[in-house]
Amino acid sequence: MVRRIIEIDEEACVGCGLCAEACHEGAIAMVNGKAKLMRDDYCDGLGDCLPACPVDAIHFVEREAAAYDEKAVEEHKKSKEAAKTPCGCPGSQARAIRREADADRSAELQAAGEIRSELTQWPVQIKLAPVRAPYFDGAKLLIAADCSAYAYGDFHRKFIRDHVTLIGCPKLDDVDYSEKLTEIIKNNDIKSVTITRMEVPCCGGIEMAAKKALQNSGKFIPWQVVTISTDGRILE
Repeated sequence: MVRRIIEIDEEACVGCGLCAEACHEGAIAMVNGKAKLMRDDYCDGLGDCLPACPVDAIHFVEREAAAYDEKAVEEHKKSKEAAKTPCGCPGSQARAIRREADADRSAELQAAGEIRSELTQWPVQIKLAPVRAPYFDGAKLLIAADCSAYAYGDFHRKFIRDHVTLIGCPKLDDVDYSEKLTEIIKNNDIKSVTITRMEVPCCGGIEMAAKKALQNSGKFIPWQVVTISTDGRILE
């Protein structure tokens, strides 16, 4: 049957996931950092997802599509509820974090003995990061091994400041980050890449993934690797 249904512009999609959250029927899911209509019969054609999209990547079209199946949607909702676990991550929505540049405020924090966070975006985990996001444009990218921020005491000021930060541990995640990092570098105007890793051999995975991503992106971008010792020193 021909009916009204949504269409998602994959090129325009920035992977924020807001449309998937707004879709009560579960018709939209995030696949490889992009929103995707999973099944025609899950879409009721009402368009709750349209106003949720910040980049106008979703529109109505008239096309041949399976009829909306309310029973299938209910079964889908039940299966999703059954699959939920307490360790799920509801806070993975992409967002920029604006930091105060006020010198007086910085001096006030310093006088109080506080060290402010320099993080400018969320999420930071490579696995959760969108492939495209406004905060990537013109960004200096920091790709950091998880442990490096704990080992090096002045990590925020030295490395995170003025950077978009992505973190991961290839040993614990047991994944190849290079594909995701390639898409991020390829699809955004990244100005430079800094890689921070620990001196331990297993940390070489994140360095290799970043180097592979830079090569596969087809772009010539300034990059550097900083190695940190287990006792918190920057190694030459």
